[in-house]
Amino acid sequence: MESLRPTPELGLRSLSSAPLFELPKRARGVRIPFQFRSGPRLRIRSEKREEFRASGSVGFEIDASDGGLARVLRQAAAGFAAAAAAAMISMYGCDPPALAESLTVAFPVSRAREVNTVQRTLVEAWGLIRETFIDPTFNHQDWDQKLQQTMVEMFPLKSADAAYNKISGMLASLGDPFTTIISPKEYRSFRIGSDGNLQGVGLFINKEPSSGRLVVLSCIEGSPADRAGIHEGDELIEIDGESLAGIDGEAAAVKLRGHVGTSVTVKLYRGMDHGSSNGLREVKLSREFIKLSPISSTVISYKSSDGHESKTGYVRLSAFSQNAAAEMQNAIHQLEVQGAQSYILDLRNNPGGLVKAGLDVAQIWLDGDETLVNTIDRDGYLLPINMVNGHAITHDPLVVLVNEGSASASEILAGALHDNGRAILVGRKTFGKGKIQSVTELHDGSALFVTVAKYLSPALHDIDQVGITPDVQCTPDALTLPKALLLRDKSTTSALESDSCIMVAEHELEIQQSKGTAS
Repeated sequence: MESLRPTPELGLRSLSSAPLFELPKRARGVRIPFQFRSGPRLRIRSEKREEFRASGSVGFEIDASDGGLARVLRQAAAGFAAAAAAAMISMYGCDPPALAESLTVAFPVSRAREVNTVQRTLVEAWGLIRETFIDPTFNHQDWDQKLQQTMVEMFPLKSADAAYNKISGMLASLGDPFTTIISPKEYRSFRIGSDGNLQGVGLFINKEPSSGRLVVLSCIEGSPADRAGIHEGDELIEIDGESLAGIDGEAAAVKLRGHVGTSVTVKLYRGMDHGSSNGLREVKLSREFIKLSPISSTVISYKSSDGHESKTGYVRLSAFSQNAAAEMQNAIHQLEVQGAQSYILDLRNNPGGLVKAGLDVAQIWLDGDETLVNTIDRDGYLLPINMVNGHAITHDPLVVLVNEGSASASEILAGALHDNGRAILVGRKTFGKGKIQSVTELHDGSALFVTVAKYLSPALHDIDQVGITPDVQCTPDALTLPKALLLRDKSTTSALESDSCIMVAEHELEIQQSKGTAS
């Protein structure tokens, strides 16, 4: 990484005492190639290959071309030239035909060393947004002018935190809550969590785009949060006495993590008692090693209406982490050995994660060259992502459980299995997040999350802010199931077997098996 090099000022007046640093043409942030695991391959109908994040986890983006940033700077040059004399940015080099080789952009350097570093991060973030953000109008604002404005506001600052806040403000002007930046410390912690080595309290949280509330999506079973009685739908309002107003989900999650043996105090409202003093709780949670295995599985035995005993393989997928597909594959092999004749895949309250993980899991259940998802880029081009010669592990009947907590990669997977005729969906309408983010590690170790595409299901259904409506609802007051399922002895049955949605799923599987078909 090249260091910042002082250079004589050019054309600056009101900031005439400020030195400058120049930003030579350079490659974009750290990239990790997009490679699928061994097994069925995917065909992406595009020359540009990227790996994406859907929510709650980390993904990566690879280089598209060597001269990407130079192209952006060249495009910006005309817009900045007029403003240079106004004391913000000066550009110099050769005539326009040679600009790609010689263009240098100079910015006023803050006197605070740590702010200097964030200034360079600002330019990196601005360039990546300019190249890839899903809305080419940048929320109907002049994105070049936005860089000028933010650099001027950043110049007199004294701390990196304040400078990062300026970048966050610039990104907020895009009107997309999923395009954000996190600091190097937050990103290191974030990656540790995505790798499955988490020290924390066991909460999955998400910021509701409409209300801005930080809401609990689920607790990891047996975790400190679970033992403390924190539930889905509870709203976090304080962590260690610090208000969470204006804090996004990633930043709040970082505050909850920490070394084993330390503790954190959270204040929250019960889900149904938002804003009520009666529903306000304060809980002290000890941090522990949290097992982030995304898979839990078991065999559910039940008797069908004709008295025949059947075995259903139940698999719960809690998040789309890097090891999700491998663990799913192992779980299905074990359930096959135990005699499973049908399957329930539970995606309820799964907030998402790596898009690649969702696609890999879909391949476990599908054959052939099926389309798994369609993406639409900023130019409106539809890019189908297909399997190549896929071979499913099992062809047994499959039901997928979803609800309002099933988001993003969960919706991609549910849509792929449903639209390709592999599974029936049971539950409640899903969350409705149909945008995909790329994640790029910047030169200072921070990370930029950018919404780069929308996705549609294989049948071209738009999911964003709409969600997926299941084939069969499973609200308790709407159950019309055989007596063999309804009259179970609840003193001996497990929590799974008395779950109303699982009961509906079993009924749907029985119908499929009676027809002699596999979804």
